[in-house]
Amino acid sequence: MSEAQSVTDESTTQTASDLTAFQQNILAILSEEAMYGLAIKRELESYYDSEVNHGRLYPNLDDLVEDGLVEKSELDKRTNQYELTEAGHDAVLGQLEWVLDRFVTDETRADEVRALLTE
Repeated sequence: MSEAQSVTDESTTQTASDLTAFQQNILAILSEEAMYGLAIKRELESYYDSEVNHGRLYPNLDDLVEDGLVEKSELDKRTNQYELTEAGHDAVLGQLEWVLDRFVTDETRADEVRALLTE
């Protein structure tokens, strides 16, 4: 496991490999910018092309907050904002590194990844 995959806070040790794909997608969305819950929900629904219910989203956000990967703050009296922590950033980076280490097996695949990054 790479050092970037290891995430530690006061109470738990969390790695990107311990997260569900849904949780990894939440972290990827929050990599862009801090967002409130409904904005995250919309991004996920766009990706999955189906409805994401509150009973799935908010418990996963709470788990990510508890694991120290996401920070939750009050935007206003009714709305919370979620932001990626440094540990969350490291988890996303670790997952990307793991995937790319397996995907980039030759120069052709390396070129495909480079093309994605320059779009």
